[in-house]
Parts: sequence; C-alpha cells; structure tokens
Amino acid sequence: MPVPDLRPGAPCWIDLMTSNPERAQSFYATLFGWTYETGDQETYGGYVLASKDGQPVAGIMKNDGDAGYPDGWSTYLRVEDIEATVAAVPGHGGKVLMGPMDVPAQGRMAMLLDPAGASVGLWEFGGHTGFHVHGEPGAPAWHELHARRYPETVAFYREVFGWDASTMSDTDEFRYTTLGAGREATAGILDATAFLHAGYPAAWQVYFQVGDTDLAITQALGLGASVVDPSQDSPFGRVTSLSDPTGAGFKVIEPPQRG
Repeated sequence: MPVPDLRPGAPCWIDLMTSNPERAQSFYATLFGWTYETGDQETYGGYVLASKDGQPVAGIMKNDGDAGYPDGWSTYLRVEDIEATVAAVPGHGGKVLMGPMDVPAQGRMAMLLDPAGASVGLWEFGGHTGFHVHGEPGAPAWHELHARRYPETVAFYREVFGWDASTMSDTDEFRYTTLGAGREATAGILDATAFLHAGYPAAWQVYFQVGDTDLAITQALGLGASVVDPSQDSPFGRVTSLSDPTGAGFKVIEPPQRG
C-alpha cells in the first residue's frame, strides 16, 4: 500500500461538506468501497471518518446551509506551526477565514482564502495524522488548484507554506507548477484563467484513483452523479470530472498502464 508523502505544505487531508451525509456515505461507499465511523456529536459534531481497507482517507460533515457555501470537497495542507502560518497569510495576499481551532485529541485546523480566491484548510498534526492511503483505487490520488492570478498564487504557496515549487510548463496554453518535481510531486497549481467561466470560483480539485474510469462513470451515474467534463486521456491517466448526487465536484483518474 503506497505511503502518502505528507511533508509540510503538502495536502494531508480532504473532507466533504454535504447537505445529505447519509446519501453521500452510500454514494462513496458503493463507488469507492469506503466504510465509516461517526464521531461523538458533542465533541466532533458527528464528523464522519471514511476509511478504505481500514485506513483513513477522508471526512464527511453536514452542510446545514447556515454559512452559505455549496456542497463541496475541501483540501487541507499540513503545517507544523499553524499560528505562524496563519499570521503570514495577510501579508502575502491571502485572507484568514477561520483562525486556528483545536480539535480535541486530533490536532488544530484553520481555513483561509488564497490570492486566487480558493479556500484551503490548514492542519497541524495531533492524534490525527492525515490520510494513510494514497494513490490506490478508492483513495485520493492527486490534488490540484485551478487558479486565477497564477503568479501571485504560486508565490503565496511558496512563501506561506514553503513549497519547493517546480515549473512543469510555462506556455501561453498551459502553465502548471507542482509541489516537488516529477514523481516526487504531491500537488499542482494550474493557471485556469482561460478555463474558469465567469463567476466560477477558483478551487482545489480532488482526484480519486479508480481501476477503470469509464466503469466508474457508469456506476456513478447510476448512483445519481452527473458528468461535468467528459473523459480525457493524458500522460497521467484517463480523467473525468463528476459531481456527486448533491452537486459536490470531484475527479476520477485511471492511471496509465505501465509496461
């Protein structure tokens, strides 16, 4: 089982805010083979821990609509000093949405808005040390920010999170920066200025690995999902964008066969 690279600054956790947790659990259990454990309501607000083959991969929580946010997936980056990281955000073009908060016995979290306008979470390890499986069917496989204000956003992640940023491509058609280089990369930033529709926010995208993209699409559609973008083949695998039954977007990727 691949061991995820949870270096400081790298994605270390994802969770889903959904208006229908029961339906979400059923959907992802069928599609990805997840099992669940629900936390104490008083301490953790009924936060649901999703596991794949007994290893934690994601969280699910209720979207009660009070905050005005649509259903969606959030990405959390690992930080070693959450107070210092949050303090650096305003000086580099970001905005703090929620300051550091203790999660009893688990760690500390915060939420911020980056210069692209995308929300991202921060997580300082305690008892909870992120996802324990990555890059296998049913688990997260890649994390990608679709950004406007690309140069400022890359600088933000380099300066605030200490990213070892590597330029994968820098052409008018395709600008892309990764955290780490080549096979060591753990996340990416895409200049999506030309692709994002007016009014559509910049956002972190979560890719889940599947054994067969087309089969996963068929199964997801039968469970109430919708196709957002049709499947495309790339050097990194066959990818499609979906939205789950309540509209939360995610991607599935089938890695290329290696000879």
